[in-house]
Amino acid sequence: MLSKIETAKVRPTMTMLRKLADELHVNIAFFFETYSKPEDVVHRQGERPILNVGAASEEVAIRLERLPPMSRQSLLEANIHIVEPGGSTEGAFSHVGEEMGFVLEGELTITVADETYRLRTGDSFAFSSTLLHSYKNEGDRVARILWVNTPPSF
Repeated sequence: MLSKIETAKVRPTMTMLRKLADELHVNIAFFFETYSKPEDVVHRQGERPILNVGAASEEVAIRLERLPPMSRQSLLEANIHIVEPGGSTEGAFSHVGEEMGFVLEGELTITVADETYRLRTGDSFAFSSTLLHSYKNEGDRVARILWVNTPPSF
């Protein structure tokens, strides 16, 4: 599978990236080299890196817009998860830390520790990252979620 990822024959899912990162004792950002300089304060719309993750096919189901791009010294990370209709994490995962989010637009179904929640624009959530969690956009339009993790995990 690694050779297929390296040769761009498949696009790794979030679950695949999480498993690889855990095995290597790094966070997912390690694979993308999207680091900013510590002195960078402002990160303009359209200039921030976007990570394409999701279904292992040509279609991108999930994009993560980095807010800001990662720094090796970062204690937290913030992304806008852009989830196409039908897009999902394709499995549950857990890791150290905490996360919280705010639905900017659309709908998202999240499952945390076997409990499922349907979120809509304006809803927020928070949970321990050590709990198994996953999400899916079961709506008919793109969902955009401001998502914050500490420590950085993507």
